[in-house]
Amino acid sequence: MGDVLNALKSSRSGFSSSATSATTALNDGDSRFTSRSLSSAAGGLNYKLYVPQDRDRELALLLMLHGCTQDPDDFARGTRMNRLADEFGLVVAYPHQPRSANANGCWNWFDRRHQSAGSGEPAKLAALARALTTEFAIAPERVFAAGLSAGAAMADVLAEAYPEIFSGVGLHSGLERGSAHDVMSAFAAMKGDVSGRHDKAGGACSRKLIMHGTADPTVDASNGDRLFTSMRARFPDVRLVASEVKSNGRSAVRQALVDPSGRVLAEYIAIEGAGHAWSGGATAGTFTDPQGPNASREMIEFFLRR
Repeated sequence: MGDVLNALKSSRSGFSSSATSATTALNDGDSRFTSRSLSSAAGGLNYKLYVPQDRDRELALLLMLHGCTQDPDDFARGTRMNRLADEFGLVVAYPHQPRSANANGCWNWFDRRHQSAGSGEPAKLAALARALTTEFAIAPERVFAAGLSAGAAMADVLAEAYPEIFSGVGLHSGLERGSAHDVMSAFAAMKGDVSGRHDKAGGACSRKLIMHGTADPTVDASNGDRLFTSMRARFPDVRLVASEVKSNGRSAVRQALVDPSGRVLAEYIAIEGAGHAWSGGATAGTFTDPQGPNASREMIEFFLRR
């Protein structure tokens, strides 16, 4: 976001053998939006958690991964995901990437140490998903992740590394796992040059909803194209369905990969003229575009569609 990768510095967090969590209610007027921490074998992780008002129904879990320079509160305000959580019965977790792990608070999607299962940031996020799935008795097929920019790039890592945990992911203005392996290749990938990529997608993965503005000056729109192309290569025999989306005078092209049973395996919404911002978001948060389409609602409906 802007110069999101300037002065990037990556450091590995300390490890703990315990798996405990602590919760502190914030004095923000909503006792259901709390500050928590998780300690697991993968390391420590602070996060915010929103619990829907009505818990007497089948719940789903959504991890929301903020972009560079953002934090959980900013991301919650901008995406307005907590409002939809009450409507759809979502437990929403907002993991926090501290400046001690990255100078701009970016998830380290471009670092090989954080691109695979079993270590680094993906392992911490997977541990969080497992802990919350158990705590709230959530069915495995109702566990999801979504992110913006660097958060979306990390969500794609989760889709590839932990498809058994995350049933679906939402990728807004993001990049494909393996599109970079260090800071310099990350800059190149953001501009659309992934000639140095070392890892090609293959095998099992989570369902993916991809959203990208065609005028994104920070993460080139070709990255959204590439994410969807990789999914098409995975499922060459499924049906491709295309349609147009209209929102407040803005057009978007929707492409969906639909299997014989009618299940949507992947969807790509290319938003005409949109930049590097959460589509349909609130201006109370950073990197938002209120014009739409509404990315938060699109993602939830994609996740919960049977």
